[in-house]
Amino acid sequence: MARMAGTAALAEKLLDVAVVSTTSVAGGDICTTTRLRLTDGRSGVIKTRPQAPAGFFTTEAEGLRRLRAAGGVRVPEVLAANDECIILAWVEPTKPSVDLAESFGRGLAAMHASGIGGFGAEHDGWIGLAPLPNRPSPTWEEFYASRRVMPYVKAAADRGSLSLEQARVIEQVMKRLPSLTPDPEPPSLLHGDLWSGNLVWSTEGVHVVDPAAHGGHRETDLAMLALFGAPHLQRILDAYHEAAPLQDGWLDRVPLHQLHPLLVHAVMFGGAYGARAAAAAQSLLDGAA
Repeated sequence: MARMAGTAALAEKLLDVAVVSTTSVAGGDICTTTRLRLTDGRSGVIKTRPQAPAGFFTTEAEGLRRLRAAGGVRVPEVLAANDECIILAWVEPTKPSVDLAESFGRGLAAMHASGIGGFGAEHDGWIGLAPLPNRPSPTWEEFYASRRVMPYVKAAADRGSLSLEQARVIEQVMKRLPSLTPDPEPPSLLHGDLWSGNLVWSTEGVHVVDPAAHGGHRETDLAMLALFGAPHLQRILDAYHEAAPLQDGWLDRVPLHQLHPLLVHAVMFGGAYGARAAAAAQSLLDGAA
């Protein structure tokens, strides 16, 4: 196989192992992903991006290590990371199955139950290339409104992806947030960007990648998983609920937890995402009327 000289040299410098071959990996529009075959018999995957923001890859590595240490879900081993790249152990993909979905749902419940010190994280991060404020807040409602939704309401409005009227609807939901949420729960360790593209189905189990790890509400990960769909989604949700029952009405709150990712997409891609966010907010107001 062809050997991408620059990528191979970067990996060899970090791993202190020679690269036999490199192969491009499809998927993702933020980073270039390349499979590595090493002389010690291992395979890895390296992600690179020219002029990535400072701390972009090391923050990802920290999140992966945190999730891996918590247990519950499978997480690829981080082999190396610096400001230029991150290198992970290769996970051989397989076809999604009901059994793998069930195991993942139970594992996700266990990861959430492992807990974290508070709502937020030690430092800010990214969701895709979008900034992710993480300064801790005493309650989830305050954290979600001030660190997730409202910064992106402003950004989407400034970009022209959200009208003033649509922004006001979302602001109304944030003002009524305490009445829309169930009894308080302790913060859960979240993946933070749990859409189907960040799941790698393998014979060993479902692995998660590309986290935006932080302390938050566990329903957020489930709502994100449902936003764009996932293989055997219902079995994942059922297995989760069997392992760690969710509070009554959690399905009605899915639009609430989807507000942030919809606003992120409105900022990054425009299109109809702003309208979708406003519609989700309106459905919450109508349901509470």
